[in-house]
Amino acid sequence: MKIFHNEKYGIIHVTVEGGTETDLNPGFELVIKKIVESDNRRLLLDLGALKYLKSSALRVILDVIREIDRKSGKVVLCSLNLYVKEIFEGNSLKDTITIAESVESGLSSLLRPLKAA
Repeated sequence: MKIFHNEKYGIIHVTVEGGTETDLNPGFELVIKKIVESDNRRLLLDLGALKYLKSSALRVILDVIREIDRKSGKVVLCSLNLYVKEIFEGNSLKDTITIAESVESGLSSLLRPLKAA
């Protein structure tokens, strides 16, 4: 599994590619931690390559959402398959997480003005 990230328009776009593992590798957590430690407050997570999601990967994603939310930022998850989407929508998380159907709609959502930090 490969983790790619880039920045455009003040948005960090993280893409997971080339695998169907249920647990994201340690590289994912390192990339995410660096993003959270930066001043960036906009993050797009493209998880389209994941078929399932283990609790350890879910924890990393939830931690980054909470931390960026504390900075008055926004995280958008995109391209989720039905199973992974249900993990986020099937409980109280759905009110705190933005899910976009595609990368383009996720980027569009993140281009809107953020609350003051």
